[in-house]
Amino acid sequence: MAEQVLIQFRADKALKQEVTEIYERLGMDLPTAFRMFMARSKMVKGLPFDATLPENTITRAEAKNAFYALRRQAADVPEMSLEEINAEIATARTEKR
Repeated sequence: MAEQVLIQFRADKALKQEVTEIYERLGMDLPTAFRMFMARSKMVKGLPFDATLPENTITRAEAKNAFYALRRQAADVPEMSLEEINAEIATARTEKR
């Protein structure tokens, strides 16, 4: 067996708890998950996932403004009865065929 070394680092307590619970649900402990991460990194000779910035980003304020704009648009839509909704769905399904 290869020589073992101890790796230590600091992490946010809540984040550690969340990922620990995820890995436990997958049937493994946190050290095993990190060893898998390192082994996969070695295999792909890099991060074992895409690490790219999104092309389009928006700020929290922009997202909030977009949400409220959609909310205002939805307020102008007349209420529909269940029968009207079902009739619209049936029409769309018929046209799709």
